[in-house]
Amino acid sequence: MAELITLARPYANAAFAIAQDTGALEEWSDMLAFASAVANDPQAKAMVAHPTLPDEQKASAFADFCEGKLSEQGRNFIALLAENKRLPLLPEINALFEGLRAQLESSVSVEMASPFEVSSDEEAKLVEALSRKLGRKVNLSTTTDKSLIGGVLIRAGDVVIDASVRGRLEKLADAIGS
Repeated sequence: MAELITLARPYANAAFAIAQDTGALEEWSDMLAFASAVANDPQAKAMVAHPTLPDEQKASAFADFCEGKLSEQGRNFIALLAENKRLPLLPEINALFEGLRAQLESSVSVEMASPFEVSSDEEAKLVEALSRKLGRKVNLSTTTDKSLIGGVLIRAGDVVIDASVRGRLEKLADAIGS
């Protein structure tokens, strides 16, 4: 995994520099997210891994998979990745790009899972509390996970706050088993 990140970093930095210089961070963010999803598609993976298909055809086919979601610069970026045999790195490039963007914007993406639907008032209170605690703007996404039983599970980067009933039961089971 570390090797993939190392290979992806220069491309993410280059894409970020271009996006920042052209004032197109949002556009590049959307393009890379879409291209990353395409790169994870089994058909696209098979096409990219095809040993006899020329790089230009891989780039063109990959851009066609992206259904017009790429700008001219995005298509050039895909062509460069294809030429250097780096198309499979798009998920890592996307993740690194989003990290650079979050750092620039002093924001953090937070994922919250709860066993029930959370009201917008509760979301707003959580965003406010996390913004104070983390010292950054919080972009919250919520999901429902019935297996949590109760409480919440919050992920913000490498910080995990497990305040779920399931998590507490697992800790109790570990303590009893020791």
